[in-house]
Amino acid sequence: MKIGITARGNNLDSEVDPRFGRCEYFIIVDPDTLEFEVIENFSMEAASGAGVQSGQLVATKGVEAVLTGNIGPNAFQVLQAAGIKVITGVSGKVEEAIEKYKRGEFKPVESSNVDSKFGISEKGMGG
Repeated sequence: MKIGITARGNNLDSEVDPRFGRCEYFIIVDPDTLEFEVIENFSMEAASGAGVQSGQLVATKGVEAVLTGNIGPNAFQVLQAAGIKVITGVSGKVEEAIEKYKRGEFKPVESSNVDSKFGISEKGMGG
């Protein structure tokens, strides 16, 4: 089992990035072993479609859930279509988020929690 977490850095001590589509990195991790892969998110600079591109990238990694701060409707739709659970409102360190996920402290959401262009003008927010 693997989960994907949006991150501001390239290790488990990094802060969770509150943006999905325009996050700096995705950390794909096995929550049981803490083995992880870091993927730089080249979609973060896209003029448009960052959420969709990011969602498609994460979907190719075989994750069962994505943990992030915020997610827009287009990215949410891509992940939902791929059968990936989406968990929003996540903050703090990546490793702390993994532990909370393992303890069952997070519940998947049924829809996006920000508008589709939220991350563009709000550097550090949205997705």
